[in-house]
Amino acid sequence: MPKVKTNSGAKKRFKVTGSGKIKRKHAFKSHILTKKTTKQKRNLTKMGLVHTSDENRVKDLLNL
Repeated sequence: MPKVKTNSGAKKRFKVTGSGKIKRKHAFKSHILTKKTTKQKRNLTKMGLVHTSDENRVKDLLNL
């Protein structure tokens, strides 16, 4: 049986916490920032969590 490869796009975008949840970055923070408020940009900087309904799909990509 060959080794199963981790999805290289997923390993760059997601990290697993100690409790097993999956951290992610927020979208909409890369460009066109002039029309977004300072509060909105500040809140997009913080890490988010992958929704529980999507966790199994991300874990499959990460081979967890």
